[in-house]
Amino acid sequence: MYRIGIDVGGTFTDFVMRNAQDGTTFFYKVPSTPDDPSQAIETGIVELLALHGIDPADVSYVGHGTTVATNMVIERRGVPTGLLTTKGFRDVLAIGRQTRPSLFDWSVAKPEPIVDRYRRVEVNERLDKDGETLTALDLAEVEDKVRDLQRSGAEAVAVGFLHAYRNPAHEEAVRKVIRRVAPDLYVSISSEVVSEFREYERISTTALNAYVGPRTQKYLHRLRGRIRDAGISVEPLTFHSNGGLLPVSTVENLPVLTCLSGPAAGVIGAARIGGEIGDTEIITFDVGGTSTDVSLISGGAPQFTSSRLVAGHPVRMPMIDIHVIGAGGGSIARVDDAGALKVGPQSAGAVPGPVSYLRGGTEVTLTDANIVLGRLNPVALLEGRMPVDRALAEEAIAMHLAGPLNLSVEEAALGVIKIATANMARAIRSVSTEHGHDVANFALYAFGGAGALHAAEVAVECGLHRIVIPQEPGTLCARGVLTSDLSRDYVRTLLVTADAEGWQEALRLADTLAETGRTWLREETPEAAEQELNVSLDARYAGQSHAITVPMPAGAGADAFCDAFHAAHADQFGYRLEGRKVEIVNLRLQAVSRVSGDKGAKFCSDATLENALINHRPVRFDDGWQDTPVYRRALLPVGLAFAGPAIIEEMSGTTVVLPGQSVTLDPDGNIHLTLQA
Repeated sequence: MYRIGIDVGGTFTDFVMRNAQDGTTFFYKVPSTPDDPSQAIETGIVELLALHGIDPADVSYVGHGTTVATNMVIERRGVPTGLLTTKGFRDVLAIGRQTRPSLFDWSVAKPEPIVDRYRRVEVNERLDKDGETLTALDLAEVEDKVRDLQRSGAEAVAVGFLHAYRNPAHEEAVRKVIRRVAPDLYVSISSEVVSEFREYERISTTALNAYVGPRTQKYLHRLRGRIRDAGISVEPLTFHSNGGLLPVSTVENLPVLTCLSGPAAGVIGAARIGGEIGDTEIITFDVGGTSTDVSLISGGAPQFTSSRLVAGHPVRMPMIDIHVIGAGGGSIARVDDAGALKVGPQSAGAVPGPVSYLRGGTEVTLTDANIVLGRLNPVALLEGRMPVDRALAEEAIAMHLAGPLNLSVEEAALGVIKIATANMARAIRSVSTEHGHDVANFALYAFGGAGALHAAEVAVECGLHRIVIPQEPGTLCARGVLTSDLSRDYVRTLLVTADAEGWQEALRLADTLAETGRTWLREETPEAAEQELNVSLDARYAGQSHAITVPMPAGAGADAFCDAFHAAHADQFGYRLEGRKVEIVNLRLQAVSRVSGDKGAKFCSDATLENALINHRPVRFDDGWQDTPVYRRALLPVGLAFAGPAIIEEMSGTTVVLPGQSVTLDPDGNIHLTLQA
C-alpha cells in the first residue's frame, strides 16, 4: 500500500509518496492554484500515480498541510462575521493590549479588527471568575440579536463571553439558539476553541476561527471530492500547527488550528531526519516561494509556543514556534524611493511568478537573480518539466535594478542575493543567538524549494559549520506530513498555587481532560494505533504575568513539579526564585495516535562522481565567475567527499556548494555540507 503526504505552498504544491512495505519513495511538484488549492492537489495526485503506474485503490493514506486559513486572514478573504459578547466587552477586539506593533514607526498601524463594529453585539449576561452566574442569560434577547446579525449579512458568528472558560453553559445555550434560529450561520464558541483565560486572545482566536470557518469547510469539501475523483477512497487528514494530523471533521470545526500548518510539518520532518542520523541540535531553514521559515530544535524536540500573531491578530493555540520573514524565491527586488536595493517582503507568488517563469511576471525576483548568475538551471527546472528564460530575467534586472543603480546586471543580481542572505541570517539569529544559543553547536537543515540554494552563504554569514540537506528538500514539508501522527490538544485554566491542595486540583482536572482525550481518540483515530496522553502545566512565579510550559511528572507530587519548573525557568531566563510561590495557570493535554512509522529506503548507490556529472556551466560566486560542475543528486556516490564549487540538481531543489566547502552523501540520501572553520 502507498501513503501520500502533500504540502500546499504559495508557489508550488508538493507531494511525497511512499511504499509502506519497502520504503520506496517518490517525489513530485506541481504549480499551486491559489484560487482553488484542491485543484493542484488533484492534478498532482493523478500525475504522480500515473507516472509510476500505481492504482489509486492502493493508496491507504493521504495527509496534507495547508495555509488556506492563514492566507484568508492575511488577505482578509474570510466571510462577514459577527460577535456576541458580554455586555461591556464590545470593543475588546479593537482595544486589545494597547501596545503599538512598532513603537517608533508611526506609519505602522494595528490591523483593523476582523469583525466590524456594527456586527459586534453585546449580550446582557455575566459570570464571575469562578463561573458562577451573576446575570442570567435572556434567550429571547439572544434570538433577536442573532436575527439582527443575520440581516446584517453575517455568515458566521463567534460567541465569546467573560469567564466562559470556567463555565461554558451560557455559550452552549447561545449556540443552540443560533442553530435553531439561523441554521446556515457558522458558529464558534470560545469555550471550545480555546478554553483558557485572557479575554482578548480567547475572543480574537474564536473570531478568527469563525471568520475562516465557512470557506475552509468549502475547501475541505472540494478536497474530499477531488481525492475521490482521483480514485482514492480514504479520508484525507490535515496537518495542524502543533505538529500532528487531524481528521477533516475536527478541522471543519476548528480551522484556526491549521495556521502555519505547512511550515510546522517541515520542522517535524527535520526532527525525524535528525533522529535517524543522530542530530539533536538543529536550526531549520525552510525557504519557499514566498517566505523563509526558521525554527530551532534542541535535544531532538521542536520548540513550542502557546500563542502568536497571524497578520497582527493574536491566535492563542499551542503551535511549533516558527519565525517567518518575507524572503523567498518569489520575493520581489526593487529600488526604493531613497535609491536603495530592497528584497521582499512582497512576492510574485505562483501567479504571475518570477519573470523567467514565462507566466507574465514583470518584477524581478530572487529566483531571477539566481538564474542570471547560473546558480539555478538557466534552461528548465523540475527536471525539465518547467522551462525558464534567462534572457527575460537579464532584461528585467537591467531595466529595474542595474540601470537605476548604475551597476552591471551581474552586480545587481549578486546584490539581490546578498540582501536576501542578510535578511535570512537575521531570522536565524532571532531564534538562536538572541536566545543564548551558540550556533556553532547546531546543524542547519536546509529545505524548501530555495533552502539548499542559499544555505551555504547563510551559514557563512551566521557562523554555522555544518549543513544537512534532505533528499528532495523542496518536498520536506510534505514528507513531514507523511511521517506525523494524529494528535489533538486540549487546555483548561486552573489558576492555583502549586502546593498540596492545588496539586490535587490539578490531578482531578488532568483525569477529566484525559477522559476527553480518550473519547476523541476512540471516535477519530484508528483503534489499532498506539495511543498516548501527554500532560503539561503552564506555570509562573507569583507576581509574573506570563507562564512557561513544563511537563507534568507522572506519579510525582507538587514538590517535584516545582523543582522541574525552577530548572525550566532557569534554562529559559537564566535565573530561579526558589523561595517564591509557583502558580499553575493552565493544564494542557495532548492526545496522540501513532499512525506513522514507515521509513524511506536506504541509498545503496555504487555510482561514481563521474557518473553523476551532468555538465559544467559558469556560475557567479563572490570572487567571480567559475566553470562549475553540475551533478545529478540521485547518482551521487554514498560516502565520497568532494570539494566545491559545485551545483547539485534534483527535481525539487538545487544545492549550491561554495568554493572550499566539502560535500558528502549519507546512506539516507542526505547531503552533508561542511564549511571551513
